[in-house]
Amino acid sequence: MNTDEELNPPFDVLEPAHWRGPVLFNSPHSGRVYPREFLAASRLDIATLRRSEDTFVDELVEGVVERGYPLIRAHFPRCYVDVNREPYELDPRMFSGRLPSFANTRSMRVAGGLGTVARVVGDAQEIYDQRISIDEALQRIESLYKPYHRALRRLFGKIYKEFGAAILLDCHSMPSATASRDDRPRADIVLGDRYGTSCVAAISETVEDTLRELGYAVSRNKPYAGGFITEHYGNPTVGLHAIQLEFNRALYMDERRYERTASFATLAADLETLADRLADIPIQELRPYRAAAE
Repeated sequence: MNTDEELNPPFDVLEPAHWRGPVLFNSPHSGRVYPREFLAASRLDIATLRRSEDTFVDELVEGVVERGYPLIRAHFPRCYVDVNREPYELDPRMFSGRLPSFANTRSMRVAGGLGTVARVVGDAQEIYDQRISIDEALQRIESLYKPYHRALRRLFGKIYKEFGAAILLDCHSMPSATASRDDRPRADIVLGDRYGTSCVAAISETVEDTLRELGYAVSRNKPYAGGFITEHYGNPTVGLHAIQLEFNRALYMDERRYERTASFATLAADLETLADRLADIPIQELRPYRAAAE
């Protein structure tokens, strides 16, 4: 079986029968279809590779579709190709062959081994024991990364056209344990709005207030302020808003066994409530605005 057959389709776009509001859910890192050729090339076993996966996040938010909100979710894993990066954040140490001249080889994410095609997973464990072909990396970008973003932009644009504004919730998960024992316990949910630049305050406040009301410990922008998707899809001045949600995995799963826990259903239901609260924000608060001086 080749990679095209294994990742067919590479992602799902789930649209509701009736659209309730300008809210779109995205789960770019919950994919768990690991191509056989990739597993054969990796020096790590699948359990180790899965440490970078946002396990079950797509299922946590799947219930929003019946309530009237679309969802896009990847089937390919982020350690195979990461759509929450620039299209060509590539580490030259990883590849045989010449990188394109336009590749970004010096970003902080590349330096950390977490470019568009990752070099490491988990606690900085190297995925490959030898260089991989640059053609292989470019093929992943052409066949998976670019179609995913085309679909995401199309769906975001469809919502915008329908309502005059659009809200993207970019959904992720984080390990319950921090790397340092000195760190304080992680919040239940971390909101990332790029320090107030990727969405209007009404959205961040609605998300935070709703989640706190439902009993969750919430922090904003620390330690996650939002990645490529939040930064590049959020443009509040034209009515496009994006916010990242990071769920503590201990809320809904057994991190060692990769199994859902009894609280999974509670969090899933609470996220449906959150979607409804966002849809209830008056649309005039979300639509494009002009500077007061004009």
